[in-house]
Amino acid sequence: MTEEKKFELSGQRALVTGAGRGIGKACAKCLASVGAEVVLTARSEEQLEKVLDQIIESGGKASVYAADLLAMDAVYNLSNLGPFNILVNNAGSNIPEHFCEVTEESFDNVIDLNVKSAFFVAQVVARGMLESGIKGSIINISSQMGIVGGRKRTVYCASKHAMEGFSKSMALDLAENGIRVNTVCPTFVETELTKPFLAEKEFGDYVLSRIPLGHVGQTEDVADAVLFLASDMSKMVTGSAIKVDGGWTAV
Repeated sequence: MTEEKKFELSGQRALVTGAGRGIGKACAKCLASVGAEVVLTARSEEQLEKVLDQIIESGGKASVYAADLLAMDAVYNLSNLGPFNILVNNAGSNIPEHFCEVTEESFDNVIDLNVKSAFFVAQVVARGMLESGIKGSIINISSQMGIVGGRKRTVYCASKHAMEGFSKSMALDLAENGIRVNTVCPTFVETELTKPFLAEKEFGDYVLSRIPLGHVGQTEDVADAVLFLASDMSKMVTGSAIKVDGGWTAV
């Protein structure tokens, strides 16, 4: 590791969406641990305050912006909190349903957050980078389901395939300004929300059977990939998808 290429983010500001729990929480804490000043956003102020306390107690810097990013005024208000050097565009949702059972309401709920909101959050941050001359890093949290298909995942797959597409085009539009855009594509990750599902033998066995490394992901696995993309260690990486999937998509 050369002196100019290292996991050091002191003096940089990072926005992490969906930062109240799970992957977003792990990414926020990871970035703060190497010097970034992190703005935490999610709907639950209570969850954000807990993450904030943990970061502060560890000697990091952070602040909270509690907002529902399905509301476009909340998205556009992010411009008042910037500019940012780093975006971890993590907020997202999934409603597992068989294709023939998908309702218009559930379709809109997933697409509005995973595609529309994520797209315009990235746009707001990118505009701030352009206006400030920042050569930043935008990291969209996608999924292995943005690379392949999955049972009862038609809408989720549609949303993450869309993210993979707009991320590549973003990378091309922003490259001349030194702004890098990449995605991170996790497999099933153990969180408070997924533990009950993964504990079900049939589902748990199915998931493990698809992961050659033989275990599900941890939130820290995703955060480590995010840190690589946020740092100068990835200064020649843009328009790429880093798959943190234990080999799921290699089969």
